[in-house]
Amino acid sequence: MTDAGTTEAVYRYAFESVIDRDGIRLATTRTDASFFSGFVEHPKVLADALLVLARISRTRYYVPPGMLAAVLRAADPVVTVAPDSLRFEAFSACCGVYARLDVTSDGMEVGSRTSGVTNVDVNPPLRAALAALREHEPLHLVVTSDAMEVSTMDATVREEKVTLPNRWVRGFAETQVALSFMSEQLRLDAASARRMIRSLPSSSPTRSLVWVVPTSGTQVRLATRAASDGAGVPVAGPERLRAIDPLLRHATSLRGYGSHSVASAWVVDVPGGRFTLCLSPDKSRGFSGEGGLLEKLLVDGPGRSHDAQLLDSSLSAGTYLPPTGDGLGLETAQFDAAVAVLATGGRLGYDLESAAYFHRPLPLDTIDFSRIEEAHPRLVAARALVSEGAVTGTGDPFLVRSGDEVYQVRRRPDATFSCTCAWYARHASSRGPCKHILAARLQGGVR
Repeated sequence: MTDAGTTEAVYRYAFESVIDRDGIRLATTRTDASFFSGFVEHPKVLADALLVLARISRTRYYVPPGMLAAVLRAADPVVTVAPDSLRFEAFSACCGVYARLDVTSDGMEVGSRTSGVTNVDVNPPLRAALAALREHEPLHLVVTSDAMEVSTMDATVREEKVTLPNRWVRGFAETQVALSFMSEQLRLDAASARRMIRSLPSSSPTRSLVWVVPTSGTQVRLATRAASDGAGVPVAGPERLRAIDPLLRHATSLRGYGSHSVASAWVVDVPGGRFTLCLSPDKSRGFSGEGGLLEKLLVDGPGRSHDAQLLDSSLSAGTYLPPTGDGLGLETAQFDAAVAVLATGGRLGYDLESAAYFHRPLPLDTIDFSRIEEAHPRLVAARALVSEGAVTGTGDPFLVRSGDEVYQVRRRPDATFSCTCAWYARHASSRGPCKHILAARLQGGVR
């Protein structure tokens, strides 16, 4: 109650009101608002792909030494209903494998559709119904803000919304960074893809890495390094890529993507859609700790959260955002910082097919964009070092006092930075900058 004796009520709307060629759809405060209802054109493909997603989310590909494999409750797909697709996303239990199924418009017969996002469980009853689906049997799908319902000839199974793990939010933030740097390196036909996947080892040492190197046509070989001309795609923890094997009977092609990192992505093209698998640079490394957003968040000032808020409000679930922000009226550094803020909240992904970001407004409580840095402890620590006056020097080098030690941060000729701390000695720049480099860049105004 307020002083005036009135009662304050907060209304939450599950989706945006829309006026388009299909008519008017008004959001209400009902919690079971419908996002999608329709039949799938290739039901067996969808069934097999959802089973692969569910299996990945229940799998821990790496168990740290001295730790027993935890039996985790699976946190199954985040479902995005977009104007042109249905998108299902999941992480492995160790967060080192990201999987996504995109069902495109030609892969579904839409009864009704409104952009929105939810996350649901895939429990044994649904897995059993999907596994029992026979070829050419229909599959009807309903997605609401609170559930997903799948109907086959034999059963109707409803899966309720579940709590989204915070580690998944951090994983979403980092996978979009990794994917945004990747480009297609090779393409295999279905037969070559099956041979390559089935030649991978079923287990490997912790830091194992193989390269898939093209030879001639659509043929490839497994090697210990890239080809002499740099061609090839790395596969860290190669047994993780075997997760796509059940989908290869539907595949029309398999595409491999790589970048300067040894993270990789693999896209299985199937009738009516595609399945993407992204592997972290090492099976002992989950995506949630990669630090790929830190440099973009060095832009200071209240304008950063304001830009992020405006950008967020201009998008609806699943819509695409050009990777350069052309036409938005923001400088490159401002746009990158706004993207980093949204990505930190898990609200942006990256699509290799479109080479663009897509909006993913996760069903979480309202995000305070002004406090987004709290999700990045290294950046919080760096700002504390600057405020304490711990950074001195002219930049050649910067001297950063941290605890009882003083570290030297130098800027190299190629504009990258090095530090004399133990963290940098172990990781260099492979997991984002250390807190001392961040502090030096903040102090020196080097963005």
